[in-house]
Amino acid sequence: MLDCRLDRQPGAPALVDQLVRAVTARVADRRLVAGDRLPSIRQLAREHRLSTFTVADAYGRLVSMGVLASRRGSGYRVADGGGTGMGTGGDGDDGGIADRAGSAFGSGDSDRALHHWSPPALTAEWLLSDVFADRSIPIKAGCGWLPESWANLGGLQQALRSLSRTPSLPVSHYGHPYGWGGLREYLGKHLRQAGLPTDTSHVLLTQGATQALDLVTRLLLRPGDVVAVEEPAYCNLLQILKLAGLRVVGVPKTVDGLDVEALDRIAAHERPKVLFINSVLQNPTGVTLTPACAHRLLNCARHHGMWVVEEDIYGPLAGAQAPQLAAMAAFDRLILIGGFSKTIAPSLRVGYVAADPSVITELARMKMAVGLTSSEIAERIVHKVLLEGHHARHVAALRERLADAHRHAESRLDALGAELFHRPRAGLYLWARLPTRTAPARLAADASSAGVWLAPGSFFMTDDAPCAWYRFNVAHCDAPALWTFLRRACG
Repeated sequence: MLDCRLDRQPGAPALVDQLVRAVTARVADRRLVAGDRLPSIRQLAREHRLSTFTVADAYGRLVSMGVLASRRGSGYRVADGGGTGMGTGGDGDDGGIADRAGSAFGSGDSDRALHHWSPPALTAEWLLSDVFADRSIPIKAGCGWLPESWANLGGLQQALRSLSRTPSLPVSHYGHPYGWGGLREYLGKHLRQAGLPTDTSHVLLTQGATQALDLVTRLLLRPGDVVAVEEPAYCNLLQILKLAGLRVVGVPKTVDGLDVEALDRIAAHERPKVLFINSVLQNPTGVTLTPACAHRLLNCARHHGMWVVEEDIYGPLAGAQAPQLAAMAAFDRLILIGGFSKTIAPSLRVGYVAADPSVITELARMKMAVGLTSSEIAERIVHKVLLEGHHARHVAALRERLADAHRHAESRLDALGAELFHRPRAGLYLWARLPTRTAPARLAADASSAGVWLAPGSFFMTDDAPCAWYRFNVAHCDAPALWTFLRRACG
């Protein structure tokens, strides 16, 4: 049994951080040495009345820090050198391991993380340009990515090792304008299995899904054109469209996907050229289009001559096969955008566009004009992870972990008396209205001062109007300080 004294009092550090600290302390003082086996995730969770989600997160952080090693069939063991030489202390100085452990506490240990810290101003400009550089906010309940410890680190390392052994690895020239052929071929086959009539001529690789959205916007639209989006909508998409000088009209979201009657009225009156939609586990509501809503949406778009741009980066996290507009429309005035930031790593910046070959040709020309080729090295890494990095198993584990995180976040929000727009039990997001009279901008600023990043609804609205709804990323909602702050704010 691993003896851990956990503090469950309000305001205490997150349980996952306490667990990480307890293990690193035992390795540092030699109570655990290289090769020692730790309890299984389920055993430790049972012994200390923790969720398996909490223990798995702690073990994942310890592996990424180099304190633990994990091998299939043998569980978690103290890594070789786990107690010495892990930091800057050297020669038996265990200060290094404490420093490395401290770097993992940013999401929960508020006292340490907030020392000599000033909160940023949470504006749309910060969200667009500084959010990824600003790592000062300890509890990122409103962010749009998974915790670093949730990444498939082993799969990435295996892919990098395998790629490094590739003879004549191309590093001294630009990649292909359409992207590396091996990954395009893989995607063509994958999309065919999902019911889309694709081969490599239908696929263009991009620098992440965001570049794909920008290229499609440049191709289909001109300044002053009208576009329709879901409301609430993906905040970066709204910024792309506004920077392009477009007039953006919002269509209300429903738990079935989209208010198609409202879309029909808007299309008749405003004549939008394009509808942008996040079809599966939408950001920020977590809603997935039902088959009936998807069919009605496509019929409405055809009737009004609209292009449909479908973003589907969360599809792998949905589990059961969700309806894909592209499969229903067979690329008839429809463009599909995907990427790997949520299931492999955001830093690789690999996305793709699937569309009719004539559209792909024009997008490739535009891609070269505004940014030249995408990174062949990154594309090869993604391909290796997909084929050799146990990717399917990793994604299945992510789905289970996210479902657990959803249950925990839902129960906490229910206890506050919050209104939940939808309960997807999958993906990253919950969209919730908090029972407080504090203005959203004020509440977000107060939260930031307390070390909590909230994402108020105005970030996701076409007119930036104040909104009492908030986006919660369930993977970052396991910090007691978050719920302590929200209980005070909603009390």
